[in-house]
Amino acid sequence: MEHYKKAFYLTTKKINSVSLIVLITLNMFLTACSSIASISDYGKKVPDDVVPIMADREFKDNELLDVSIKLIDPGKLPEDKDEKRGLSMEIRKSESRYIPIHLKYTMQRTGYWGNVRVVPDDNEGSEILITGSIEDSDGESIELKIKVVDARKKLWFEKIYKETVRIDERKKTEVQKEDTFQNLYNKISNDIIEFRQELNAKEIQRIRQISEIRFANYMAPKTFSEFITTNKEGEIQLNRLPSEDDPMMKRVKSIKARDELLIDTLNNYYDIYYSDMWDSYDNWRNFRSEEMQSMREINNKALTQKVIGVAAIIGAIALGASSNSDVRDRTGVLRSVMIAGGGYALYSGFQSSKETEINKEAIEELDASFSTEVEPMVIEVKGKRMELTGSADQQYAKWRNILKEIYIKETGFD
Repeated sequence: MEHYKKAFYLTTKKINSVSLIVLITLNMFLTACSSIASISDYGKKVPDDVVPIMADREFKDNELLDVSIKLIDPGKLPEDKDEKRGLSMEIRKSESRYIPIHLKYTMQRTGYWGNVRVVPDDNEGSEILITGSIEDSDGESIELKIKVVDARKKLWFEKIYKETVRIDERKKTEVQKEDTFQNLYNKISNDIIEFRQELNAKEIQRIRQISEIRFANYMAPKTFSEFITTNKEGEIQLNRLPSEDDPMMKRVKSIKARDELLIDTLNNYYDIYYSDMWDSYDNWRNFRSEEMQSMREINNKALTQKVIGVAAIIGAIALGASSNSDVRDRTGVLRSVMIAGGGYALYSGFQSSKETEINKEAIEELDASFSTEVEPMVIEVKGKRMELTGSADQQYAKWRNILKEIYIKETGFD
């Protein structure tokens, strides 16, 4: 072992300072190139195509469950100013309406569900309720947190869904059918269907019964609270059912029909909003993705040029600092070329960095254009002014209060 140590010492001793500097410089260059390669791989990991699960038969009415998809939380924008470029809360709020609507269409096509509706709140009385939030969305990547519960308040699942789509992998989109991130929507739909497939006929019936009682309890808690209880796990259990000819329950069903009529009217307006924003939203995602790709390419080019420039200049200085006069004399021209070339590479690198700023400004212009095109809609429903933005849930809450007043006035009970 001592023999090898001595040999190694003698070998390394022969390496002069110039060689060491060149080796260090080369190592810096290779490390930087490795970093550049990893940056270039951004967004290449795209999941395989997710085939939607479709019903292999037509279900009977008593086998179908209705689904309510709540407008999702728009989340927060990235704190990093570079990642935030071209994004805005206006876009996020638009996405918080767009995403539930497209998920609705995805689920409707499967044949597994009854009515699938987008709702502005938790919609007490829903048979299946889907809620969620946007964790991240920048045009080329999306991350959603999705939670699904049934009328029993039994949690089906709560998951994070992520997908990234590169420019060259984007497919043709189609309203109501094919979104840029359709794999993600198909995956959410499939996961919900897998839980639905585990339910037996008795469980489906119980979910529907509890849904009706929960709505009745919301309208008249003093009358219907005794029909259900909540266990230690927070799940709702059915104590008993009202008689089939119960007059108050008949009134509740009549009120629920009016409520569903308003929700259907709301969904018509949501659908119009979704269709109107489709082109501008799709274009924004494509343009922003292209701009981000351009920025990454420019940044990679700039970094490469800077590294090459620094390596050339350091190498030239190292050669000039050699204690061997013969080395200095023979490399004079080479050192001049290396310094000149290195300086130009550094200059080019900084110029490429400036070009990145131009692309960032272009993204911000796309943001402003998008925000102008997708304005919130104000609608009139039975004389009630409703705005389809974050305040839609407040408007819907007022409608629910009106329904309560109608019930009390018609029955005399609360």
